[in-house]
Amino acid sequence: MLKYYNYDIVFQEIPDEVTLAVNLTGCPVHCPGCHSPHLWEDIGEPLDEAVLRKMYADYPGEVTCICLMGGDGDPAAVKQLCSYIKEEMHLRSAWWSGRDDLPSADALDAFDYIKTGPYVASLGGLKSRTTNQHLYRVQAGSLEDITFRFWR
Repeated sequence: MLKYYNYDIVFQEIPDEVTLAVNLTGCPVHCPGCHSPHLWEDIGEPLDEAVLRKMYADYPGEVTCICLMGGDGDPAAVKQLCSYIKEEMHLRSAWWSGRDDLPSADALDAFDYIKTGPYVASLGGLKSRTTNQHLYRVQAGSLEDITFRFWR
C-alpha cells in the first residue's frame, strides 16, 4: 500500500505541465544527501484512487499531470495509480523513481513521464549536465530522454 506525506502544485518537475506532485513515503532508496529523509519512514496517509480524486478536486481545471514522487517500495501500486490517472482522470501521469531501472516494456503504457536515478550529490540533480538522473517522456511505448530540458 502506498502512503503519502503531502502534495502541492509544482511547475518544475515535469516540463510544460502544471503538476500535482504527491510525495510518497516509505522510500527504500535512502540516497545520501536526500532533501527529504523524512519520506524514508513509513508515515502518512494511504493513497488510492479516491484520495487522488479528492486532491485533484482542490485544483479543478488547473492540473495537467499528476506525479507520484517515490513509491519505489511498491512499483506495482504506482503503475496501478498511474494507469488510473491516465485512463479515468484523463490527465498525464508521471513517476519520479529513485531507482536506476525502468519499468518493464509492458508497464510503460501507464506513464507519460518517468524520472529514474538516485540522487548523487557529486553528480547533481536533473539541472546538472553531469547528473546520473534522467527524465523520459513515454510515447507509444518508446522513451524519449528529455533531461536536457532542465539544463541552462
